[in-house]
Amino acid sequence: MLSLASAVGGVDIARFFLVVAAILVAAKLLGELAERVGQPAVLGELVAGVVLGGSVLGVVPADGLPSELIHVLAELGVLLLLFEIGLETDLREMFRVGPASLAVALVGVAVPFGLGYAYWAYAPHPSAGSGDLTTAAIFVGATLTATSVGITARVLSDLGRMSTPEARIIIGAAVIDDVIGLVLLSVVSGVAAGAAISVLGVLRTLGVAVGFLGVAVVVGRFLVPRLFDVIVRMRVRYVLLVFAFAFALGLSALASVAGSALIIGAFAAGLILSGTNQFDTIEREVRPLASIFTPIFFVSVGASVDLRLLDPSSPASRGTLLVAAVLTVLAIAGKLAAGWAAPWARVRRLVVGVGMVPRGEVGLIFADIGRRSGVLGEDLFGAILVMVMVTTFVAPPALQALFKPSVEPAP
Repeated sequence: MLSLASAVGGVDIARFFLVVAAILVAAKLLGELAERVGQPAVLGELVAGVVLGGSVLGVVPADGLPSELIHVLAELGVLLLLFEIGLETDLREMFRVGPASLAVALVGVAVPFGLGYAYWAYAPHPSAGSGDLTTAAIFVGATLTATSVGITARVLSDLGRMSTPEARIIIGAAVIDDVIGLVLLSVVSGVAAGAAISVLGVLRTLGVAVGFLGVAVVVGRFLVPRLFDVIVRMRVRYVLLVFAFAFALGLSALASVAGSALIIGAFAAGLILSGTNQFDTIEREVRPLASIFTPIFFVSVGASVDLRLLDPSSPASRGTLLVAAVLTVLAIAGKLAAGWAAPWARVRRLVVGVGMVPRGEVGLIFADIGRRSGVLGEDLFGAILVMVMVTTFVAPPALQALFKPSVEPAP
């Protein structure tokens, strides 16, 4: 039998467990500190990631198999978060704000993309990498379109505001953004590989993502409640939690196989199970599980931040910071404009716009594809990282200021 100190596949298990323990403890301690100073806990978790990341303590591994394992745990955390959000979402209310969410999502993609593309195409810089200026501009525009549903959803949940019209529009728009993001990801990946982009291929990606979500929810709402009425009769401990968790993982995997995103499958699983008779029990039992894994996701996002990019005394950083400042302004302005995309909706438009601001891990994915393909130079990649970091960190306190905390106690 292997001891805890054994190395398996090149990973020191004992050291890896210590890293995970450090992530969880730091996330909770700094999350508590954030709440004590009147900020959402997620902001403390992001700061914990910065502190544990490579630019400060170097506790969170930046590469190799340990890094991949942390990434897997982080993916599990964001899946559980979206699963929880799906459970808390009233499907009828979501359909009611559907047109508003669609308008917010479309404007929240089109305006930032146009601003980012125009800035890089018409105000060129020597950091466009090995690709041509147009290709680099496409990547810059694409990175500005992202919205991290995980960041905003967590803040709204912490504030007890998930049932508000603004929250429903934001979550709906962010999910639509993820669908559009899949299309953009296929486009920019093809651009990076030098492939020709076809309208048919783009429409196919869009159709698969939308079709999967629709079919999964319609069929699931019909079949799954009957299945869980049978499962609840079983006598083993936490049987509802186990089957609900397995259902979320299975539907996430099926979404990925179908060409959609894992988080869309997890969100769909939550929407489906919210229609079961066992909804209250499932929601209550999933929360402790999500409380363990979800902070790992936010810490991993914070750990990707390189504080050296923010050093104005370094000549190499000054140009990067200037570009980053412009990109950040464009990124925030583009998403704020989305708040006014549905004038018929009776909501606080600034809240909707701010809720769409954080880029989080989604923006990092776009930027990393451009860096690895050589389309984005290291300085432009660094500027995009700063933009992602600022938009991710600025949204939680801004929402906190706009959305006063609920009087209901946290679960």
